[in-house]
Amino acid sequence: MLKIILIVLAVIVVALIVLLIYAATRPDSFRVQRSITIKAPAEKIFPEIDDLCVQQSWSPWEAKDPAMKRSHSGEQRGKGAKYEWEGNKQVGHGRMEIVESTPPTKVLMKLDFIRPFPANNMAEFILEPKGDSTVVTWAIYGPSPFMSKLMGIFMNIDTMIGKEFETGLANLKARMEK
Repeated sequence: MLKIILIVLAVIVVALIVLLIYAATRPDSFRVQRSITIKAPAEKIFPEIDDLCVQQSWSPWEAKDPAMKRSHSGEQRGKGAKYEWEGNKQVGHGRMEIVESTPPTKVLMKLDFIRPFPANNMAEFILEPKGDSTVVTWAIYGPSPFMSKLMGIFMNIDTMIGKEFETGLANLKARMEK
């Protein structure tokens, strides 16, 4: 019986070591992005993205916790505009700040998550005019520390975040094409 227990323990230890080695070989950074075509000029869409107060009207996370605590500081819109939130387990706690605003084509934000786990990433919106429409691309990217690599074996971040981006972009499209 002792021999069987030792064999099982050895198999578990080897499996854990293989898992940890595999996690260590995963990429050191990540990028998730989604795009949508909106039948509106970039000049009309840009203010919806460049103003963090207005972003709340189409953000997919706002509906997940209507009781979420929100605060805005810094500039009203554009570079220096800041937004902090604290909510339930679906939205967590974090803050974002617009660090680059190039009308009507790009908004770049520093995105810091505090809870459920700390992370420092960048989010960007790129607007590309295409005739009477605009292709809006929403991306998040940043480093993948070891724990993120390990969690990534069991959870697909592209699917998780991508689904939220698709919802948010669809909300923005509906709002712009009214």
